[in-house]
Amino acid sequence: MSAPAPNGRVDAGTATPIDAGTDGGAGPDGDGGRRAKPDTGIDARTTLRRLAPYLRGHRLALAGAVLALVLSTVMRLAEPWPLKFVIDAVVPTGASNPAAAEMDPMRLLALCAGGLLLAVLLRAGFHYLATMGFALVGNRVLTRVRGELFRHLQSLSIGFHARSRTGDLTLRLVSDVGMLKDALVTAAMPLVANVLIFVGMVGVMLWLDWRLALVALAPLPVLWLLSRLLAGRIRKVSRAQRKRQGALASISSEALAGIRSVQALGLEERTATAFSGANDKEMAAGIRSARLTAGLERSVDVLAGLGLVGVLWFGTLQVLSGRITPGDLLIFVSYLKHTFRPVRGYAKHAARLAKALAAAERVVDLLDRDDAVRERPDARVVPDTMRGALAFESVRFAHADGTAVFDGLDLALAPGERVAVVGPSGAGKSTLAALALRLHDPAAGRVTLHGTDLRDLTLASLRARVALVPQEPLIVSGTVAENLVLGLAREPSSEELDEAARRAAFDTVVAALPRGYDTVLAERGASLSGGQRQRLSLARAFLRRTPLLILDEPTTGLDGESAAAVVAAIETVSAGRTTLLVTHDLALAARFDRIVVVAGGGVREDGDAATLMGGGGWFAATSGRRSEGESHAVAV
Repeated sequence: MSAPAPNGRVDAGTATPIDAGTDGGAGPDGDGGRRAKPDTGIDARTTLRRLAPYLRGHRLALAGAVLALVLSTVMRLAEPWPLKFVIDAVVPTGASNPAAAEMDPMRLLALCAGGLLLAVLLRAGFHYLATMGFALVGNRVLTRVRGELFRHLQSLSIGFHARSRTGDLTLRLVSDVGMLKDALVTAAMPLVANVLIFVGMVGVMLWLDWRLALVALAPLPVLWLLSRLLAGRIRKVSRAQRKRQGALASISSEALAGIRSVQALGLEERTATAFSGANDKEMAAGIRSARLTAGLERSVDVLAGLGLVGVLWFGTLQVLSGRITPGDLLIFVSYLKHTFRPVRGYAKHAARLAKALAAAERVVDLLDRDDAVRERPDARVVPDTMRGALAFESVRFAHADGTAVFDGLDLALAPGERVAVVGPSGAGKSTLAALALRLHDPAAGRVTLHGTDLRDLTLASLRARVALVPQEPLIVSGTVAENLVLGLAREPSSEELDEAARRAAFDTVVAALPRGYDTVLAERGASLSGGQRQRLSLARAFLRRTPLLILDEPTTGLDGESAAAVVAAIETVSAGRTTLLVTHDLALAARFDRIVVVAGGGVREDGDAATLMGGGGWFAATSGRRSEGESHAVAV
């Protein structure tokens, strides 16, 4: 399988989680990418241009939706005209329509009523087609965006994920893309329709009487300036509100994911206080956005009312002077209500559109992050005959914040050799495991498998040759059997499952479960103990039968009995395989063929347990400080 990062982290103390909306990109530090630009905000044009390629393949459906929208607009323009003919026939003036005045009143009434009904029905039909067309295209496009965003997130380096907040990333993936879908149908599409109606109605009013049209449209420049002023402020507030919501999601996901520790340490009030603080800030941003939006809406209503007063006054004078008919005035009044609708609609949906734009910015920001570990164009597949000779040659590596980890580290593992890596916290032990899986690339030097640089091998074939047992095993929703074969390219037989469970001392656990291998596990394997989850992970590693096995702190946090069972399973599963063990457990390390002490950027001690105990170095000094009664201790 494509192995996850060891514990989803780098070494303790080397990474600080940050809001994913800030500079979370990796620098030129050997993390496989370049530093991403800080989130300074992306304008609407840039965002739309960035998302435009996702419309490919949907242009015909989009063109059909736009055509339906245009036809719906034409029907909207036609609706007042039947009533105009009736009014002109009933209220004759010097400017009345001669054709309408000479027609039989009942016939005219029937034609006009039928024409009005036809216009309403056609408008409703075309508007339905337009709405469905935009909804269809929007859902297909943004579903594709969400899928690609998820794939892209999985490709980003573990350095990026260590610096980012899971809750905020989840909010971007699920909620931000969902908000774009909602805005496209409920806000953007009506706004486009209203703009088309506005253009059409202004053209008709100018054609009927340009003087009265100018009176009607006099408030529009003021409205334009006002909307420009408030729209920028609404967008800024909405962007801030969206970031606050990302912080809320991060705080809640962190607290709920670690609820056992939160309750055990009595941190409920502290986490509730942190959540309340972020919640209050989000509320304040929401209130400010609502105040600005309401102010824009009411301003539109006032200016639209002034325009209507001007039309009624000046238009009545025009009718009395015979320059226009009463029906013409009716059309002006009817159109005027719709003329201000685009601005009123923008005011109504301003906050939603601003939030959607902020959401789009956050989605594009993630799509533009580029610190993934990538394959070379000429990368080749790892041969099946290649065994587990792993080597680190003059490796230099530093984290994104500039903290140096390795400075010319050299380490070689022979095929079938079992090597334990120990050392102080933060020395880079887990980073070694990540480099072996090519979750990181070194800034200098190279990591090789049988003399071949890992960068010359395809990622899929490399990781298919490695089995990882992390400190916190990956348990997905599903049965025990589904979790055992996770990432396995073949379908194992029941005999293979039984053997893997037996080798990992997991068979007794399976036997005690109500439905054996078909038992559905709780989320994150909560229905299993820590030791049982670790033995499941070891059984999974055995099933993979890879030449290289990586164990990252497999006994951390386990009680004595569970740790002893895991240690026994490790002995069995690692037999005959090149094994790299990362651990703080010196008693477990002493069981391995060789122990390597990593500190100060390189290998400081190297040998078997007896050699290192006699050398008087870090291993001997640290072992001497450990109590003989420590969990599952063994004689060195």
